[in-house]
Amino acid sequence: MYTALYMASRRTQIYLTVEQRRRLDERRRREKRTLAELVREAVDGYLADRSADAATALSSTFGALPELRVPSRDEWDRG
Repeated sequence: MYTALYMASRRTQIYLTVEQRRRLDERRRREKRTLAELVREAVDGYLADRSADAATALSSTFGALPELRVPSRDEWDRG
């Protein structure tokens, strides 16, 4: 409960919809955790999903533009 006093953190305000807050309150009561813990966990999960490496990004987008026409080398040199 007093972890926030000893951890390096910065107070941040966010706006939640009534439904988001209701669902978070239900979850924190069920799991006996604080709202701050749930929000930090959700933010960590969001940030982890966004840090894909280059190989993963290339693999997931390969073939995304099958109709792409690449100009010939002659067209490049005319510029």
